[in-house]
Amino acid sequence: MLYPLKFTPVYKDKIWGGHKIRTSLGLDFSPLPNCGEVWALSGVAGCQTVISNGFLAGNELNEILEIYMDELVGEKVYARYANEFPILIKFIDANDWLSIQVHPDDALAARRKIGSGKTEMWYILEADENAALIAGFNRQMNAETYLEFLNQKRLKELLNFEKVQKGDAFFIPAGRVHALGPGILLAEIQQTSDTTYRIYDWDRVDSEGKSRELHTGLALDAIDFKPVDSYRTNYRQLVNKPATLVDCPFFTTNLVEIDQETEKDYTWLDSFVIYICTEGKAEMKAGTECFSLSAGEVVLLPATTESVSLFPGDKIKILEVYIS
Repeated sequence: MLYPLKFTPVYKDKIWGGHKIRTSLGLDFSPLPNCGEVWALSGVAGCQTVISNGFLAGNELNEILEIYMDELVGEKVYARYANEFPILIKFIDANDWLSIQVHPDDALAARRKIGSGKTEMWYILEADENAALIAGFNRQMNAETYLEFLNQKRLKELLNFEKVQKGDAFFIPAGRVHALGPGILLAEIQQTSDTTYRIYDWDRVDSEGKSRELHTGLALDAIDFKPVDSYRTNYRQLVNKPATLVDCPFFTTNLVEIDQETEKDYTWLDSFVIYICTEGKAEMKAGTECFSLSAGEVVLLPATTESVSLFPGDKIKILEVYIS
């Protein structure tokens, strides 16, 4: 019988990575000098996370998906995605600017035969004073103007910079040009895809003097040039009630802050549920299974989970993710 699943993360060394994944989240990545990403829940081939608890420990995520199918992810989700787990969960620590980049949507990814597109969202866990990120353009834009500024190394003049603080959320649909700046630790929820088109990398080089590959041509067809009124997600945090951050075809994400014993009913939902703990800790019970959840941990609730009881030590903040 399926039960709430925890996983051993996959750690990624990045040229722009730092140390907050260890110091702030308490996740150990001692072999890596610049850990920029933790893949906390992943079905990406070659980077799958492995179950760390219960009788399924040692199995990769997609291995159990092949066995349990809709019991794990839900009937509608399995009919849509089959044996590919549809969501990838990361923690990202930006100690320097990430490259300015864009991701393809599903239609472009299908034409290029590269799997899924990549729509994602960010929830800011920590932000240094004056930390900023890039999301979209700051004016009406077209391909000609974009290429002109890109070739002149003036692209940042066209981009929308947003100062950020803890608790901010940003939706980054496929096609939106974006980049993270230094001093930001965040949780990222995204479609299962590792396709990134790097547009500009700040002219930096690695320890061997080599620059990273750019994807100017591939990116051009992926970019959505239309600006929007607001790139930051506006929401109202309510204690003991969920606040919806994103509700899109690829995932729904709610922020749940709890300071009392709470029961979550999932009998209405035909989907798995992912809990990403961003603050605090709690004891939890699902069916006959009891387990703990603390900041930096991720747990996957199978679609067969009917309810979860949460018993916070003081208070706990959780990102609740599912496919509606």
